[in-house]
Formats: sequence, structure tokens, C-alpha cells
Amino acid sequence: MGTCTTKSHASRGRAKDGLFEVINPNAAGVDVGASEMWVCVAEGQAPERVRQFGSDTVELEAIANWLTQCGVTTVAMESTGVYWIPLFQILENHGLEVCLVNARHVKNVPGRRKTDRLDCRWLQKLHACGLLSASFRPSAEICRLRTCLRHRNSLVREQAKHIQRMQKALREMNVLLDQAVSDVSGVTGLRIIDAIVSGTHDPMKLASLADPRVQKSREQIARCLQGDYRPEHIFVLRQALAAYRFFCGQIQACDREVQQYSEELVKRCGQQTLVVAPVGQPDPPKRKRGNAPAYDVRTQLHRLVGVDLTEVPGIGELIAQSAVAETGIDMTRWPTVKHFVSWMALCPNPKVSGGKVIGQGRRQTSSRVAQLFRQAAMTLKDSPTWLGVFYRRMKVRLGGCAAVKATAHKLARLYYRMLSTRTPYRQINTAEYEQRFRQRMIRNLQRRARQLGMNLIPCETVPTTSNP
Repeated sequence: MGTCTTKSHASRGRAKDGLFEVINPNAAGVDVGASEMWVCVAEGQAPERVRQFGSDTVELEAIANWLTQCGVTTVAMESTGVYWIPLFQILENHGLEVCLVNARHVKNVPGRRKTDRLDCRWLQKLHACGLLSASFRPSAEICRLRTCLRHRNSLVREQAKHIQRMQKALREMNVLLDQAVSDVSGVTGLRIIDAIVSGTHDPMKLASLADPRVQKSREQIARCLQGDYRPEHIFVLRQALAAYRFFCGQIQACDREVQQYSEELVKRCGQQTLVVAPVGQPDPPKRKRGNAPAYDVRTQLHRLVGVDLTEVPGIGELIAQSAVAETGIDMTRWPTVKHFVSWMALCPNPKVSGGKVIGQGRRQTSSRVAQLFRQAAMTLKDSPTWLGVFYRRMKVRLGGCAAVKATAHKLARLYYRMLSTRTPYRQINTAEYEQRFRQRMIRNLQRRARQLGMNLIPCETVPTTSNP
């Protein structure tokens, strides 16, 4: 191993790499793959600039040790599948600054050959010149919570698939359970399904298992449960029911893990989080609905972030919890709220040429946080709040899709300001919002009138003349 040579701070500004100034002289580039890793360091830091390593843990530790010996302080790598995660964590454990780069930003270069050896050299060159921007990655504690919540979402989707399989098996037997009760996976639905797979096929006996709160009469339920109970369909129904209950147990275990991680986060961040007084009296315990966790998500989030995010219309407990798990509670990673909404691609993307806007482009994004705010925005279409009024006004003006994006933009700005300033949400009544909107429209009309050399006079001040 050759001796490590690093450039001093005085010579950093004079160092050149081709036509670009070298900003990070101790930068390295890694081309990540499933079976091999190609690593490149700066010129003069090692006799052999480019080396090939394997992808097992021993090889990844060797990469970190070699980079440390070469004096590397920052490393750039592409986000290739999930193969970058082990190397990213190992390099961070060795005290190296890791820059995770979006592959779209570096792949479209004309005249560059595509090989693993050349890719790592190209990443090293761009990173040394400061031309790469790192993707956002929260702290390790938030990553643990985020991983569990993402896994929970996948479990909920798998659970829903088995509910659909149960409905399909019942339909093939012409058992209209979905018409007899509102929820097949509810208390009455599961009682009836358990009885069917146990061998009870008498419609009146099955109807007697219905909960008293079911609106339909016993005769109506029995008529819906009259079907052709074939053994092959009952077998499929039994398998789907067992799989559904298995995923219910998995979701409950995942909820316990999420609750534990949340409590650890509250203890860790308790000294740094501004604690505010709870608003009003605590709500009475509600009946667990759907796939909602059994513990109090709202109180735990309030203790963690210092504000009640669920006070914002459209943002429920699960959406707020998932958003915090994706962004963390440190909003200083985005300098302003405009950087935050731009990171989620919820801001306009106009095409400007010659100082004029020639069109509105659409930025493609797969941001999970943006999807959460879009889901929250779609629940406001019938809301009597000012956000609901804003959504309906945007829908009339721009259409449904643009209205969802504009409302999600509003929600994202509220979310950022509440977390960055630790101030609670202040509800605005509809009359106040309409008054603000009217005043803004008047100011816009007055500005347009001045541009045309005219004055805008309110109707109340215009003198009336009587006819002779």
C-alpha cells in the first residue's frame, strides 16, 4: 500500500481536474453492484486508483479500511437497488461522509462508455469537483422507524389481498356476504366465515351469528347466505382465512415494534424537543377501526415532535406517523419551505425561455412523503374547512389532479412550518379565508389596472346619477 498524499487547504482552490476546479480533493467514487464493488480514489492517493472488491461483509470492511488508509473523507455512490445499504452503513461507521447520488443525475452523459471501472472513476471526478448532490437520508433512529412502517404498509397490502380472495371464494359459491354485512372482515363477517369453514351451511344458523348492530334483518341475511357450498371453494376460503389471520398477527407484532422504537425516540429527543401543553382534554378512547394500531399514536407523536400534527385537516394519525418516519423531525436539512416542497416535487415546474413562461412541465417523482400528502389532500374534497374550500376552488379552475397537487403543496408547507418552528396549527374559519382571498383578488386587479394606466374604483364609492 502506497503512502497517502493529500492536498493542503491552500492548494485546494488552485487544483484543477480538466476544466473543473477540484473542491473535494479527498473524494472517492464507488460503483455498487450485486456481486462486486468498483472503488476509485483520487490521483496520487494510492498506486492503484481503481480496485475491485466483493460484496460480502469482509470485502465491504476492506473497502472502508482501504479508503481510510488513502485519506479519503467523502465517498460518492449511486443508489443501486438495495445493494448500497450495507456499504453505506459500514462507511458511516468508519467516520466517512457518504454522498448517495441519484443515478438519473449522472447516467446521461454523451460520449462516455458504460463500464463499471469507468463509472467509479466518473463518480469520483464529479464528486471531487462538487457536481453531485446527496440524496436525503434521515438519522439511524428514524431509519429504524421508517423501515418498520414501510414493512407494515406491505403487510396491510398483503392482508387486503387475502380479504379479496375470501370474497372471491364466497362469490364462487354465490354466498353474498358482502351484501349482508358492510365489512367482510368485521366481527359478523368473520363469525360467519368461521362457521362456513367449520361445516355450518344452514342460512338461518349462519344468520343467527350476526351482531345486533347489523341493519339487515335475519331473513335478509339468510337469503344472502344461501349458496352452493362446494368443497373446493370452502378449501380456498379456509386457506385465505388462515392467511388473513396470519397477517393480522404480523401487523400486531409490527405495531409493537413501532411503538417501542417511538418510545425510544421520545426518550432520546425529549431534551431537544419543545414540549407544549396539550390542547384541551384528551379524547375518549375510540374503538379500533380497520388497520389502525392499538396504541395511542397521536399522543406519542405529540410527545416526539412537540406539536399535534393531526390538528391539520386531512392529516390523520397514520399519515402523520408515516410522514415523520420519512422526513424525521429535523427540518434544518431543508433551508426553506421552498426547498422542502421542491424535494417532494409538489411545486410548479414552469418552462421559461427568453424570460417568458412557455409551458408547465411535470416532474416525475416517487416520493413517499408526497404520496402521503396527496392522500391527505384527497380527503378534503368535501371538508368544510378553508383547505376544503381551497381544494374545490382549485378543482374548478385547474381540474382534479392539479387540485390534489396544489392542496398537497399547502399541507406540506403547514407540516414544515409546524415542525421547524414547533408552533401549533391555528385553524382559520371559512369566512376569514374568503375575506383574505377577496382582498388578494382586489390587489391583483388594482395592479393590473395600474399597468394599463387605469384606476380601479370600488362600486360603493361610484356616484350615482339620476336620469332626467
